[in-house]
Amino acid sequence: MQKLSLNGIELAFERRGRGTPLVLIHGYPLDHSIWQSVSLLLENDFDLIMPDLPGFGESSAPSTNSLLPGMAEDIAALLDSLKIKKAALVGHSMGGYVTLAFARSFTGRLLGLGLVASQALADSPEKKVGRYQEAEHVLLYGVGDVAADMSTKLTDNPNLQAQLTELMMRQNPLGLASALKAIAERQDSMQILQELNIPVVLVHGLTDKLISPERARAVRKVVKDGYLTEIEGVGHMPMMEAPKLTAEALKTLKK
Repeated sequence: MQKLSLNGIELAFERRGRGTPLVLIHGYPLDHSIWQSVSLLLENDFDLIMPDLPGFGESSAPSTNSLLPGMAEDIAALLDSLKIKKAALVGHSMGGYVTLAFARSFTGRLLGLGLVASQALADSPEKKVGRYQEAEHVLLYGVGDVAADMSTKLTDNPNLQAQLTELMMRQNPLGLASALKAIAERQDSMQILQELNIPVVLVHGLTDKLISPERARAVRKVVKDGYLTEIEGVGHMPMMEAPKLTAEALKTLKK
């Protein structure tokens, strides 16, 4: 892992491959390692940049709650440090929300956009309240309850459940709490997607328990240049459950 001091935090990231710059952004409550299998299938076509978002993996937690636009600024600062003017961005779940925030603030720097098991709609008022309650629970009791609850929601594969539980248990409660509040405050991004003149790739498992495939279909209907891959028997972790199909879909972003 490489590390850079950016915007008051130490941001960790892995970089490999050559070709079109492609940033792969992990979801909650995980880190960049979820992309390992997919990255091996993409490294001959892409210059892959896989960051740990603030408070996750090896990146330091922000001193104050970081909203999604702030995370997007961190990604932009990372690209600046690497002297990359334009890149394609792909986000998994929460990472998709960061990608959409980047599209809102840095449209001209996007070569393409991908949403893996993600969506463009904002939280309902009830869901927003639940996020804040979960954030407080994490700060009080740590990540154990989140890991136990999330593992079976992420995938039906027992081996992956165990692997993901171990990964979640390594995360920083401060990072999780900050991220939950950022997710709760996100904006609806359907209008932004309608205005994009770049390829938009959507990958969604048909047995996703956290975000319905209908959310991906709704995005596909409004974008100008969209590609939707739906995968049978796959839940919320397509990059780990079906890496080959996920990688083939993301190759649409190659320039």
